[in-house]
Parts: sequence; C-alpha cells; structure tokens
Amino acid sequence: MAMLNVNRDVQDVFYRYKMPCIIAKVEGKGNGVKTVIVNMSDVAKAVGRPATYACKFFGCELGAQTQFDLKNDRYIVNGSHESSRLQDMLDIFIKKFILCAECDNPETTMIVKRGTIGLVCKACGNQSLVDLRHKLCTYIIKNPPQKDKKEKATKPTKGRERGHSSEEDNQNHQKKNGNKENNNVTNGVNDSFGDDDWSVDVSEAAVAARMNEITSGAATLALTDDLERTPSERANMLYGFIKKRINAGTIMDASKDIATEAERLDMKSKAPLILVELLCNENMREQFKTYRNHFLRLCHGNKKAQKALLGAFEKTVELHQEALLPKVAHIIKDLYDQDIVDEEVIIEWGEHPSKKYVSKELSKAIHKKAEPVINWLKEAEEESSEEEEEVIEEIPTSNGNHANGDAQPSDEVDDGDIDIDDI
Repeated sequence: MAMLNVNRDVQDVFYRYKMPCIIAKVEGKGNGVKTVIVNMSDVAKAVGRPATYACKFFGCELGAQTQFDLKNDRYIVNGSHESSRLQDMLDIFIKKFILCAECDNPETTMIVKRGTIGLVCKACGNQSLVDLRHKLCTYIIKNPPQKDKKEKATKPTKGRERGHSSEEDNQNHQKKNGNKENNNVTNGVNDSFGDDDWSVDVSEAAVAARMNEITSGAATLALTDDLERTPSERANMLYGFIKKRINAGTIMDASKDIATEAERLDMKSKAPLILVELLCNENMREQFKTYRNHFLRLCHGNKKAQKALLGAFEKTVELHQEALLPKVAHIIKDLYDQDIVDEEVIIEWGEHPSKKYVSKELSKAIHKKAEPVINWLKEAEEESSEEEEEVIEEIPTSNGNHANGDAQPSDEVDDGDIDIDDI
C-alpha cells in the first residue's frame, strides 16, 4: 500500500508521519450510486482522528450524504467520487483539524469543551482553537472524541508526582504522629523543594496577560444592585450599553463586551431583541452577516436567545414589510447557514405561528414565506437520522429520487413561493 506524508506540503522522504493513500470504490448506478472508502479506518488511525470525522467532512465539502457502518467498517459518501479528489479534501481536513497552527506538526490532541474545539500540540505545546464556522464542527461538538482511559487511569495526582502529600494528608499525618510532625514536614520540604517551579515570568507581556485575565474575570461578576432591578430596567441598561458603542463607532469590536454585559445583567436570552432593534433595518440580510459574531456570542447553544432572535426578526419584518416580507426565506436560510440559529429551533418556530411579537395574520404570512426553507430542513433531518447513529446494523440501499442527499422541496412549494435552490 502506497504511503503519503500526513502533511503533503512536506516533501522530505524521511518525514516520520505517514498515512496510506485513500482507496475509494464506486458502487451502484443512477440515483443509488455511492462511494465506499475502503481503508477509511487505516487513514483515520494514521492521522489520529475518528474515521467518522473525515468521512463527515467529505460529505460537508461535497454536499453529499454520508453513512457509517462501524460494525462492518464501511464508510460511504453518496455519489461517485474519485480517490484523488477525496485525497485533496483530506489535505484540507488535516490542515483545519489536525496540524498545529504553530509548528505544523500533526501530533495534536483534540479537546472539545463548552462548545469550542481546541488543538493541543504534543511537540511544541501550542494551544489553538478551531474555526467553528465549518459545518463539521457542529458534528464534532455533538460527538466529541473519546478520552484515552489508560492515560487517565495511570495519571498520578499532583501531590504524589512531586513526592509529597497534599495539605489534607499532612493534617491527618500530624494528628496520628504527634511529636513527629516537624520531622515529617521538614523531610517533605527537602524532598520536593527542588522539584517545585518557583520562577515567575515578570516580562511586560506576561504581566499584561495576567492583568487581562483578572479584569476579564472580574467583568463577569454581577453587581447585587443591578440584579435586583426589574427585567425592564436591566434591558434599558443593556440598551444604553450597546447604544453607547454604536455612537462611539466601536460596535464592530464590541461583540465580547456586549455578551459579557448581557451575562452580567442576566439578560443573555433577551439580548438579541435589543441587538436587532439597534442594528437591523430593511437591510437585515446584510446586517446579519456584518454582525454575525455579535449574534453568535449570544445565541450559540442558547435556544431561548435563538427564539428571541426569531421574534425580533418578525418584529423587524412588521416595520419593513414591503422590503423584508419577500426576503423571509432568504433571511431564515442565512441564519441557518451562518450557524446563528439551529435547525431544530427553526423547525419548531415554523410549526407554531405566534402573536407574541406581531399579529397572528402577519405571523402566518411570515411563516408561509419561510415554508420552503422549513420543509427543506425537515427533509434533510429525516434523511440524516440514520447517519447520526453510532452503530448501523445494516446500510440501506438508496432507491429513492434523492439518494445523493440533495433535498428538492421545490415540488411542494406553491407557484408564488420561493424555490429553495434559488436562495
């Protein structure tokens, strides 16, 4: 089997990180054609990531549905794809999710924590964050890599590693041994003093970093007086905070400060309402792209904030009906594509028109315009339900019209509605 460098930009023949070439086998005909990656497990083992990640990445890049049969070690991408094309896409996957950002070494560990994906390099120690804008990141966060049980089991505690017991052990030892206290403590200090790192980095950069860490932590502390205010008063405070940034011309760099202030005031779930009111008008579609980071910091992983954002969207449509009502489907799809609102929240919103923010009649009209996108999301969710399972007993052969994973909701849309393929 031919072997390639994991980082194919490196031409050194003695490069020690190797991986096998991808072997792809096309099966089926017509709508049922699919590509089986025969040695996906071997490639995944060589690059140090689960095979499902790379296969799912191919599906995201190709716009095709993927299927995993872990029991029989089969990884499938719908459609006909050449090995060379998949190999080129694997290079992109390696650069995004494997190589160290500092030294380009592939020996990194992936850590998924609190909705973020981090890479820790074993060679240089660099720690970096993965760009969450790629669709694969959602799958990785929902299916994080398994931890190495052996490493966890054999990892010594901090106290034992340094050759002395913890403070609690010392206290118990003192009670049991009475007069031997001083000798034990003295021996412990002599054994461990040389192992402890007493040095402190006093450079300007290190001092500034420590001060920034302290101030950012203090910024999240909520003042008792503010939390005792009514929700309406706290909303006005957040409104004034954002308005001040807009007037000062610093709103583009204030996404983190706005999220911190919203959390401090316990208004994070309602903050999108204020943000849309201040930042959006009839050009809402472009404004969602411009201020994407602001909305992401408030809405990521927060379904209440996402629902509030959809309510604010309806309210803005009410204010600019002539300009925004024809663009409803486009805007909803933009919110999904930019990962601001999750598909399950959009589907739930589409099933229940409400008069909470606008009149019942206008709400129904908005939902009617959004139907092409909602139907498209429902079909995509149904088609990928088997794909999300950890183990698939049998891989179903695709006989339907949409075997390649491309949803076609336009057949169900009225003549006056928007075709999802045109969005």
